[in-house]
Amino acid sequence: MADSSPAIHFSTSLRPHRSLPPEGFKWLIRAVVAANLVIGLPLYLLGAWPVMGFMGLDVALLWWLFQRNYVDARRSERLVLTDRELIVDRVAPDGEREEHRLDAYWLQVEQGERLVATSRGSRVVIGRFLAPAVRREVGDQLRAALVRLRSPRYEHPWDKEADA
Repeated sequence: MADSSPAIHFSTSLRPHRSLPPEGFKWLIRAVVAANLVIGLPLYLLGAWPVMGFMGLDVALLWWLFQRNYVDARRSERLVLTDRELIVDRVAPDGEREEHRLDAYWLQVEQGERLVATSRGSRVVIGRFLAPAVRREVGDQLRAALVRLRSPRYEHPWDKEADA
């Protein structure tokens, strides 16, 4: 009995790049707090006590911005190209899932400012959060997989006889 599941021609997971890991973030906050104390403590002793409050605000703002950044890093996209369709499965930072299915026969991948997959009037932007070079690389890989999908190579018995 033949397996009816479609063959997978391309599969990848896309995640936003974050250059500072959580451990590095802890060290950054420690360094900023230390620098603020070195600068702010003499000013406090000289009577400019409001400066310490503003220095505390900049540490709080820096901490909040990095926390937002790490929440945004939870976003991801999974691309799977089968014989029949391109499946784009997105997960938002809050965990909400969104799935798009585009017919592989009509699929076209357009690359410009954005990487866009179109098929039969449906349009999906892929990898908005990626750097332009990475987005270009994913687009090239997806187009190469489409070329392989559309030009299959069949194994024939006479091919094996010629090799012998």
